[in-house]
Formats: sequence, structure tokens, C-alpha cells
Amino acid sequence: MPKRIILSLLLLLYCSFSVPAQTPPNIILIIVDDLGHSDLASYGNKAVHTPNIDSLGIQGARFTQAYVTSPICAPSRMGIITGRYQQRFGAEFMLYDKFDKSVKKKISSHFFSVKKRPVGIATLKPDFFLNRSVYVTDLPASEITIAEMLKQKGYATGYVGKWNLTSSPTVFPDMHGFDYAYYFDGALSRYVDDPVDTSLYINMHLPWAFSEIPAWAPRHGSTAIKEGRTIVKDSGYLTFSLAEKGIDFIERNKTKPFFLTLSFNAPHDPFQVPKSYYNRIKTETDSVKIVYSGMIEALDDAVGTVLKKLEQEGLTDNCLIFFTSDNGGATYTRATDNAPLRGGKATHFDGGISVPFFIKYPNGLQARQTYNHPVSSLDIYSTIAAVSGAVQATDRAYDGVNLLPYLTNDSILPHKDFFWRSGYSKAFRRGDWKLYVNEKNKVTYLFDLARDPGEKQDLSAQRPDKLKELQDALQDWEKKNSVPPLWPSAADVLIEVNGKWFRFPS
Repeated sequence: MPKRIILSLLLLLYCSFSVPAQTPPNIILIIVDDLGHSDLASYGNKAVHTPNIDSLGIQGARFTQAYVTSPICAPSRMGIITGRYQQRFGAEFMLYDKFDKSVKKKISSHFFSVKKRPVGIATLKPDFFLNRSVYVTDLPASEITIAEMLKQKGYATGYVGKWNLTSSPTVFPDMHGFDYAYYFDGALSRYVDDPVDTSLYINMHLPWAFSEIPAWAPRHGSTAIKEGRTIVKDSGYLTFSLAEKGIDFIERNKTKPFFLTLSFNAPHDPFQVPKSYYNRIKTETDSVKIVYSGMIEALDDAVGTVLKKLEQEGLTDNCLIFFTSDNGGATYTRATDNAPLRGGKATHFDGGISVPFFIKYPNGLQARQTYNHPVSSLDIYSTIAAVSGAVQATDRAYDGVNLLPYLTNDSILPHKDFFWRSGYSKAFRRGDWKLYVNEKNKVTYLFDLARDPGEKQDLSAQRPDKLKELQDALQDWEKKNSVPPLWPSAADVLIEVNGKWFRFPS
């Protein structure tokens, strides 16, 4: 077939997926927290049953090489919600959470003392507790969220779950386009607040994890639950509470187009699980992994209740659903390892930035697809824009693409390059080649991911030509597409990867 005809057909396919349906689709974006590449049954985890989440791939598309833009939550989420690399607007590091004074004192005495400092902390900087007269750690108001984009099309917008996009006490989700919000501001919150009924729930402490103290802090400040702008008491198991609030939002808006971001904090620590889910796990013997697996199965059931609601209301076919994790599994918890990938959360090895990813859209996407080319979480924004008919702003660069046309033609790649930077820790992928740079560790690696997906063999000495190509591309990207961070990192953490310790600025 002549090349001109092929291009014409591709353009026709693209246009057909870019024009919205006569009835605008409802859209649900499910973001989970620290769920690793191999933590679901459909990605090889034999310890858990996750039929509800896995059904999204059976009824839609499952992606085997899906990347997020950061191996830690807040920067990654800022990329997702704006469709832009967060380095474009200076949101490179974690936000500064607010804790009760007693918790702050405990964190300070524990982390600033060299003798007491846990293994996973290299340095906790003096500005860990933010001076707000100097730094404002918020998603810039100039950025346009998915919700703000969709409101131009008349969508009702809701946000339920972990927010982690702003930390200023006077900034709320409604100021970023969300009509309704039930959420907590920070990086984590307890699933069951004190007092915990130990006949119903199991608490598993992780003294080896650098997040142990903030994870178990009572709900206060960044960890408090809010509805709108008001702090509320949530007396349930938070994973289920968030699903219920999502279902309530669907019920209230089922007769008009809606956009719901359902942002579960599972399976991030603290490790708390209902005993009934702990008892479900039969193939694990390690109690930490049993709790973790139980939390994943509870998450799956929570997702299942939302999917059931859509089915009951006849909303399934015209609903575009995305499911992703904000970063790779947290290997420092000792509950997961992201195998066969190397590393995990807080590293730029693929275990930290490659995540489970599904798209389900019965009215516009063929079922039972497995897509093996690399894609980006930034594509969520552009895909939503195309399917809804919303117009992306023309005064800024967007870094994602509408993925639906690529799912109809496997021979064209959505992206040539992928870029990551968290201060001195950086990575760049072009085609199958990946560059890893850690300026604090003084290491530079080059991997051929096609032959070595586990990033075990450094080829920088054997392929100096390819090394230089990627180094130059990384440097060029930084010069043209990034700005200085708006706030400094709060801490350097130490992450063990294959017996070696790597620093990472969080």
C-alpha cells in the first residue's frame, strides 16, 4: 500500500478517536499509592487475587511499560493532573507535610540525631519543617488541572482521597477545579485512626522504614480528613470510605457528565488491614507481606464496588476509566520488590517509575489488549482532552499524547524519549536505551532495556557513543524544558538496591 494512503488512514483513525461521542463520556481516574509493577495478579503476583482491577485490562487495555514522571508521589501526581513534566513549573520535590507539634518533635529528635537516625535516612535538612515565608509548596495556580480543563465542557468534578498537590492551609481542591472533595492534604494518613479496634484490624509497624514515625501519626494537619474545606471524622477503614464517597459522587452526578479522581492511599504505609483480609492471604508466610497483600485485596474490592455502581446505573459503556499508581512499590517496607525490575520507590531505576496501568473505555476501545510499548502517565491528560472534546491550552507545552490511536496501530510509538529528574538523581530513556545518573553517588549507568529489563548490566564503557547521545539529550532537555525547583528537597534518603545504597532527594 502506498505510504500516502497509509498516512491518510492513520489520520482518519486519529480523528475518529479525537472527536468526542455525542454523549460526553464520564471519566474516572483511579490513582493508587506505591503499588508496584508486580503487585497485581495480572502483573504476576501469585499471592493476591485482584479480579476487579485486573478486569479493567480484560475489558480494555493493559500496559506493560507504563512510566510515571517521578518515583515519589507529589511530583508524580502533579505531572498526572497537569499533563506536563513537573520540572516545567518547578514542582520537583515532595511537599512539606504539617504534623502535630509532638510528632514534629519526635521526628526531629529521631532524624536529626546521628545515633538514632534510621538506616533509610542519609540527611534530614534543617528546612524540613517549612518556613512558609520562604517557600510555598503548592501546585502553582497557573497550572491547569484536568478538572479545570473539563469544566469548560460542563463536567461535574470530584476528588476523593489523597490530595498531595498543595500544602498551604488556605489552598483547597475547589481552587484547582474540583466541585467536591473528600481528602487529606499530605503524603499519607492512617487507615484507621485511634482508637483501633484490634478485634477487627491489624497494625503492622515497620521500624526499618524511614516513613515509620509520620505514618503512624494521629490524623492532624496534613493527615486530617477533610470534606470540602472542613475537617471531618472518618470512622471507617479509609480504603472503603474513599470508595463509598466516590460512589456517592457518581450517584449525585449520574445524569450529567462527570469527572472523578479516586485517589486511594493504599497500599502506602502505615500497614493497617482488616483481619478478614489478613486471613484471606494463604500463600505468604511473612507477616509484613501478608498485611500488604491484604491491603491490596481490600483495595481491589473497593475498586470493585465503584465498578459495580457504574454497572447498576448503566454507565459502564460510556465511561473512560484510567488506573495507575503514582510510583513504583516501596521496597524499603520489605513487603514488595518490583521483580523482575530493579529498585523501587525513590529510585530512578525502572522499579521506581514503572507502574501498573489500565485503560477501559467500551465505547471507544477494543477489549483484551496488551500494549507493550512504553507510555507515560502524562498521556492521561491528553487522552481525556481528546475523548471529551476539551481544548488544551495553547500557551504552554503538553508532554502527553492521546493514547487511543496508538492502541489501534501497534507499529507507531507514542514517545521517543522519557525524562526524569529529582535534583541530583536523573534518568533518560530513548528507545530501548536508558541512562541513569546519580551525582551524589557519582555513578553513571547505561542500560539496554530490550535485552536487560532488570538493569543489571552497565554498558556505559562498551557503548560510549550511545552514552554520549543520551547524556547530550538529557542536558538539552534540562536546558530547554525545566526551571529551577520552587522549593528545596527536605531530605536525602538512602535506598538499598541490589546490595548498594543510593541517595535520593525527596
